[in-house]
Amino acid sequence: MKAVDVLIHVHPELSPIDRAKVEQEVAASVGVISANFDKHERPHLLIVQYNPDALQSSQILEMVKRLDPDASLVGL
Repeated sequence: MKAVDVLIHVHPELSPIDRAKVEQEVAASVGVISANFDKHERPHLLIVQYNPDALQSSQILEMVKRLDPDASLVGL
């Protein structure tokens, strides 16, 4: 299995509750290995490790956009 990382930027004022929802929803998706915000230094950045054979980064971004329409794909 291949694993790659993607970095997603969310609105800096997204609430901690919504951030937790984003983490849970993305982490529960097939093909996602982990989904975590950098809670200490950059709490507006979500790092997602996933299997690119199971889903695409654009699909992950769409999941995040359901809770934060301003989310954007940064890369990695």
